[in-house]
Amino acid sequence: MRVCILGAGAWGTSLAVTLATSHEVTLYAREDGLPAAIQAARENKQFLPGIAIPQAVTATGDFSLAARADLVIAATSVAGLRPTLKQLRALGAASSKPGGTPVIWLCKGFEAGTSKLPHQIAVEELPAGARYGALSGPSFAIEVARGLPVALTLASPNQDFATQTAAQLHGGMMRVYSSNDIAGVEVGGAVKNVMAIATGIADGLGLGHNARAALITRGLAEMARLGVALGGKMETFMGLTGMGDLILTATGDLSRNRTVGLKLASAQKLDDVLGSLGHVAEGVYTARETLALANQHDVDMPITRAVCAVLFEGAKPRDAVAGLLAREAKSE
Repeated sequence: MRVCILGAGAWGTSLAVTLATSHEVTLYAREDGLPAAIQAARENKQFLPGIAIPQAVTATGDFSLAARADLVIAATSVAGLRPTLKQLRALGAASSKPGGTPVIWLCKGFEAGTSKLPHQIAVEELPAGARYGALSGPSFAIEVARGLPVALTLASPNQDFATQTAAQLHGGMMRVYSSNDIAGVEVGGAVKNVMAIATGIADGLGLGHNARAALITRGLAEMARLGVALGGKMETFMGLTGMGDLILTATGDLSRNRTVGLKLASAQKLDDVLGSLGHVAEGVYTARETLALANQHDVDMPITRAVCAVLFEGAKPRDAVAGLLAREAKSE
């Protein structure tokens, strides 16, 4: 299968390395000079240093090559998804496939300003009859690139497409399940980043393992409540893209969102924290949209509200935690 990955960041590059064992992979990079640098060094020194890129991966700066692929994978941020899908639709005339070339995305979050999930953006931007989906689950890019085991879920409203594409991507150390609950999968992938910030704050304040376990558990409850309100299935949140991704992101030292929480707990300013990361921490941008959706659908999300208070309202992390503990007792 010919796969074109749009975006040569850490995750896009990692997936290119992984899929190259079974597929012909084109890796598109928009950064000036990056495609040539990858081709010359067989390494993405900018975003994934130390990982050898197989000869089966062709790095390019030519976006139009996506029209030749059997499957396009958008490895962008949520903010970059809409413009990427617009470009893909413009290439539709070059594709003989009904509805254009199938596309899946890796991003997790809500679109700023609209609070829309990625699949809702796709409905607006892709042609009628397009086949699309989200590839999500607990996955650090560097571990996948090193060939360590990973389990993911490919979700699409088209179950046949999800099943067939999952089978094509499945193999080696990467296990891929299929699902038709794209709303539930995407809500899990979005909200777990907010909960990872909360857990990072608690750990940074030295509140202990008991507090961490409580935050993860109650965070999962918040995630599921919002997900069901947005059309997701409760059982999805007990799986890889709910509980699994939350555990990884809230506890793993490679988690950017957890790192944001840790740094905020040490009294660093948000702008300084984000500037030092060097990568996007989607949870920061997702938190505001998550709270807006919670208010819109009358879903109780006290942890999310506390995270937003720290991020955007100047609340001190320790005061935000105290506010959570001061809430009245209720049944679980």
